[in-house]
Amino acid sequence: MFEIIVNIITLMTIDLHNHSYYSDGVLSPSEVVCLAKESGCNVFALTDHDTTDGLIEAQQEANKQNIKLVHGVEISAMWSNMTLHIVGLNIDKDNPILRSGLKQHQGFRKTRAEKMARGLGGAGVVRAMEKTQALAKTDMITRTHFAQMLIQEGICKDMRSVFRRFLTGKKPGGVSGKWAQFDEVIKWIHAAGGVAVLAHPLRYRMTNTKIQRMLSHLSNAGLDGVEVITAHSTDGEISLMSKWANEHELLHSCGSDYHGWNNQRIKIGCLKDFPNPDRALWRDW
Repeated sequence: MFEIIVNIITLMTIDLHNHSYYSDGVLSPSEVVCLAKESGCNVFALTDHDTTDGLIEAQQEANKQNIKLVHGVEISAMWSNMTLHIVGLNIDKDNPILRSGLKQHQGFRKTRAEKMARGLGGAGVVRAMEKTQALAKTDMITRTHFAQMLIQEGICKDMRSVFRRFLTGKKPGGVSGKWAQFDEVIKWIHAAGGVAVLAHPLRYRMTNTKIQRMLSHLSNAGLDGVEVITAHSTDGEISLMSKWANEHELLHSCGSDYHGWNNQRIKIGCLKDFPNPDRALWRDW
């Protein structure tokens, strides 16, 4: 029976990290679900930043498309004065503890956007907030929206140059993040009945030693899993992350981190094969 389960998991197309325009994606929740279906996904998660507002619409479309939708959210968190992203999967979006935490983060995002706009204005970017709001379809304005505005205005050529010149540290649009601590965020997710997964662990510009220390701290705080496969993962990175996940007794997850912007060449469900299906986060779902 175990071998049958493993074979089924291996054949499934699963993508547990995606965004709609309720945070910093381009498409509506319905459109993202339809795209996941067209891409051949069997299991798909909507994980907008610090909000679950798109899940009702996504579930309605998933019911029509006959695709399993995992209710998710991607929550910013602080570890060692750095910002991490922790994905909550299989959550109860109506849980009061989770909702309270997300409301706290949404308030900070609004304040941060105002500070970023002022900083960019001081650097000569005219009507930064107005132009950025034009790209957002909800009140959620993120760094990605500012970055895309700077690219569309021809001020920067790509996301890398945006963050290097404007949106990090003491740069004009850099605003330090004061999110909840990682252990608190994990508690929010668990209170909502979900599993907590560290997103894109190799994207935080840390040494291998620091990444392993981070994994140790998070796993001790109750982290359930880690994304071993992302849209840009190489075979070597997948092997390394699988090894580290096993060492810290973390389950394995995967996600494309799809947003839909033209300059982010990522497709939903377009991920490398899962190397350790017996450690898959969703094996018992």
